[in-house]
Amino acid sequence: MKIIFAGTPEFAVPSLQMLIDSGHDICAVYTQPDRPSGRGRQLHPTPVKAVALAAGLPVFQPLSLKTDEDFQQLVALQADLMVVVAYGMILTQAVLDVPPLGCINVHGSLLPRWRGAAPIQRSLIAGDEKTGVTIMKIVRKLDAGDMLHKEELVIGSQDTSSDLHDKLAQLGAVGLAKVLLQIENGTLNAEPQDEALVTYAEKLSKAEAVIDWTEAAEVIARKVRGLNAWPVAQTLYQGLVLRIWQAEPLADSTDLPAGVVRCVDKHIDVATGQGFLRLLEVQLPNGKRISAQAFLAAHAVDGVQLG
Repeated sequence: MKIIFAGTPEFAVPSLQMLIDSGHDICAVYTQPDRPSGRGRQLHPTPVKAVALAAGLPVFQPLSLKTDEDFQQLVALQADLMVVVAYGMILTQAVLDVPPLGCINVHGSLLPRWRGAAPIQRSLIAGDEKTGVTIMKIVRKLDAGDMLHKEELVIGSQDTSSDLHDKLAQLGAVGLAKVLLQIENGTLNAEPQDEALVTYAEKLSKAEAVIDWTEAAEVIARKVRGLNAWPVAQTLYQGLVLRIWQAEPLADSTDLPAGVVRCVDKHIDVATGQGFLRLLEVQLPNGKRISAQAFLAAHAVDGVQLG
């Protein structure tokens, strides 16, 4: 079975590495074009490209697959199956129809919950107890294809989006391996998604990072975890943006105005609409991420109004 792999970021790397390690016939790897990054704005290969080149695989980086030249190049590969993991490009129906076995995708949620751009973050912000990956057939409608396999993961009380990203990337490779074996054995069982259960994971925006201290501490804590590592929850401290990387809710009741800081036993506790939020790791502009205790050593914050 000849396979085309299409992916770009770190999330896709474990799935590609699994294909390489297990000896699958990868006839080509498609990934986004190199783009400038860092202070020098130098071109850097995508994580998937770096792994593919190290394995000696042919790499293609078209701006799109809509030009006749790029499309014919894809057709000429004569692949049986296309595996897509966070490629970052919408595939036309013509492309989807090229491999005889179709195109499958590794998606970071338990579909039909959280179709869309930010499923990992939305599951945390919403307070889901579990998440996972779904291997699905790709159709033109966003994340709406038949489900081929699921791998579940319980969300830990301290998990951030960064934590879940790494765990689900590995889990995606596990699920993909099972699906490929089922395809080879002819035992694949596709399950249609229940449209009545669909929720959408809208793309994150920087505006969402601003904390509303009138919300409950538990709600804010989920937002802090969900927005780590981008765009990172934030509030104003004496006119400066204070980024909050880690925090935890406290059950203590409060009659302090929302956003007012209470310092007890070298802790930074912020009054919310319901309970206190204890800040654990923060960052000021041009500064490093530091513990709340380190922040307290340099700043007098008791009684300060945040926001």
